[in-house]
Amino acid sequence: MDTARHTRAYLVGGGIGALAAAVFLIRDSGLHGENIHILEELPVAGGSLDGGGGPETGYVTRGGRMLEEEAYVCLWNLLETIPTLDDENVSVLQETREFNRRTVTGAKARLIAGDHSILDAAQLGFNTRDRVDLARLLALPESVIGPRRIEDFFSQHFFDTNFWAMWRTTFAFQNWHSAIELKRYFLRFMQEFPRIHTLAGVRRTRLNQYDSLVRPVQKWLESRGVRIEYGVTVTDVDFVGDIGDRRVSRIEFQRNGGNGGNGGYDLGPEDYAFITLGSMTADSAYGDDDTAPELIRDKRDGGWTLWETLARKAEDFGRPSSFNADVDEAKWESFTLTMRSPALLKRIEEFSGNAPGTGGLMTFKDSNWLMSIVVPAQPHFDGQPEDVFTLWGYGLFVDNEGESTGKRMSEATGQEILTELLGHLGFQDIAQEVAATTTVTTVMMPYITSQFERRSVRDRPLVIPAGAANFAFLGQFVEIPEDVVFTVEYSVRGAMHAVYGLLAVDKEIPGIYHALSDPKTAFEALKTAFS
Repeated sequence: MDTARHTRAYLVGGGIGALAAAVFLIRDSGLHGENIHILEELPVAGGSLDGGGGPETGYVTRGGRMLEEEAYVCLWNLLETIPTLDDENVSVLQETREFNRRTVTGAKARLIAGDHSILDAAQLGFNTRDRVDLARLLALPESVIGPRRIEDFFSQHFFDTNFWAMWRTTFAFQNWHSAIELKRYFLRFMQEFPRIHTLAGVRRTRLNQYDSLVRPVQKWLESRGVRIEYGVTVTDVDFVGDIGDRRVSRIEFQRNGGNGGNGGYDLGPEDYAFITLGSMTADSAYGDDDTAPELIRDKRDGGWTLWETLARKAEDFGRPSSFNADVDEAKWESFTLTMRSPALLKRIEEFSGNAPGTGGLMTFKDSNWLMSIVVPAQPHFDGQPEDVFTLWGYGLFVDNEGESTGKRMSEATGQEILTELLGHLGFQDIAQEVAATTTVTTVMMPYITSQFERRSVRDRPLVIPAGAANFAFLGQFVEIPEDVVFTVEYSVRGAMHAVYGLLAVDKEIPGIYHALSDPKTAFEALKTAFS
């Protein structure tokens, strides 16, 4: 009997982790696509890799994940399989590499001072104590670091350096976040130390990541019969057996918020379940030109409910409260400008010396909101007209009052955020034209960096818990030793571990890149940090 033909797989959540797992199930373990069900609460797949809107209403992405050549090996492995939407003979990996060959990142204005001058970001600003503290953090094992904060390991001088302004805004760290996660980032991305001021190591997709990554993967899956069921909220998962041999026996769900009735899937002895835990974009709220986005604190959309339910069933299923209990430690706000005049982009190009798509993040170091922006290559959205332009930005300190508006970022309308941005750039002379031709869409995200919260070793479950015979966990809230959360790579690597481990796939998972294992890279990184 063809076991693969009768094996079914149920994937809870439609984010990149689940989509990648579905690809690996078909490509590497031989499952038939028609036997794979993806259960997604929203009306669209992709999870946090979003991109939508239009030229009239305004485009929006909640965030834009920067990719990296050396470290993103599992993602590249996935994308070499997936054809682009435009040409089935060209893979998404080939398209991405060709795009980055033509659109080379080399920021010339990485840091902007309060007087609108461009700082010499190559001067990282470390003193002897900073270097000693950095070396100490790198040397300590995670078991010793424990649930301590980043600020427990460094002096105020370190937090005032150009290096920290660039590192924290590149990866969205707050001083109170987990020191373990910072250490992992240092080890994983130490190759970026010599180029953090130019972001020359950054790789980007041709369009936003929904259009360039999610849609091609989704098309590949659907062409093979994979069923993505939208409007399906998984409410519970039933387990049988003991810790030595645990199995998922049934998945319970509601359709269309309960209006479509309750239902469930029973799993047979050959079936598998892959369950996404938590959501860093749960309860995202949107604002516009005239309104500020609401900060939702009461977990309305249910993005955490399933994990909270499962965590009560077994001690090794993690502790979601370690990540979602303090909105004020995890939140920040992003904004997308849709511009029907090239005036602002032309001025930014003249000011920075970077054409759209080549500059990476520009951070206003003295901004009370710690505002950063990036001008992507145009167009950034599929179907975007030639005379419409976009820009994305975010602020880490949303509770501080802005210099130009005198308002907290969290309370500012989209047009007021635009005013603040023009003030930091010193472009008030074109403010009237820009405001009249720009639509601003804002997004408040209560849990966007919740995965950086301080944690103990058991707060995140293993991808495949002990004794799990037919289930695995996916997403940003599982534990993958040495790897770094808040990356697309983490979700894809977790999916690969889940599929290869459960189905005994005889393929090697690409190793985690360690900059210190390459003598030349290690030398350049350490020379930058310690000289």
